[in-house]
Amino acid sequence: MKNLIVFSSPSGGGKSTIVKMLLDEFPKLKLSTSATTRSPREGEIDGKHYHFLKQADFKTMIDTDKLIEWEEIFCNYYGTPKTELTLAESEGKCLIFDIDVKGAVSIKTKFPDNSLLIFIAPPSIEELMRRLKGRNTETDEQINKRMLRTEFEMSFAEEFDYIVINDNLDNAYNEVKDLLKKETQCVE
Repeated sequence: MKNLIVFSSPSGGGKSTIVKMLLDEFPKLKLSTSATTRSPREGEIDGKHYHFLKQADFKTMIDTDKLIEWEEIFCNYYGTPKTELTLAESEGKCLIFDIDVKGAVSIKTKFPDNSLLIFIAPPSIEELMRRLKGRNTETDEQINKRMLRTEFEMSFAEEFDYIVINDNLDNAYNEVKDLLKKETQCVE
């Protein structure tokens, strides 16, 4: 059974919301905390939402092979420290990743027998734009950058084990739960 559950989607696709719902319902799941060089958003806590690092510190982690995967996105680095795997294993938990598509594929390449990749797709590009604007966390310029990246991210969807269309949050969540019940021993 798989114990590394990887979620990706374009920004605004709903992956983080679904991941939060899973974590709230199933105590055997643990969120992998990614490292990043971007600045914290309002309300984000270092060590909980991300490990916020200086660029030099992140590059040292790359150089010393301390990351499972990493990527540069919008001039910031994002990656998963290897310590996240060790910690989840020591706690007897399944690890959930909320990461970029390239990071997801990298995890599948490194851990083909243990990873389950789920792509959360928006129902439409128009709905995705509406969601991003509704978050009120980014400038129009940042939203436009995210929308330009959407086509790239969507091109990876077929490399995932499953694609869940998030046109209704409750339905998408229930579909994800059914997939985890079928493919893992992380939810009961």
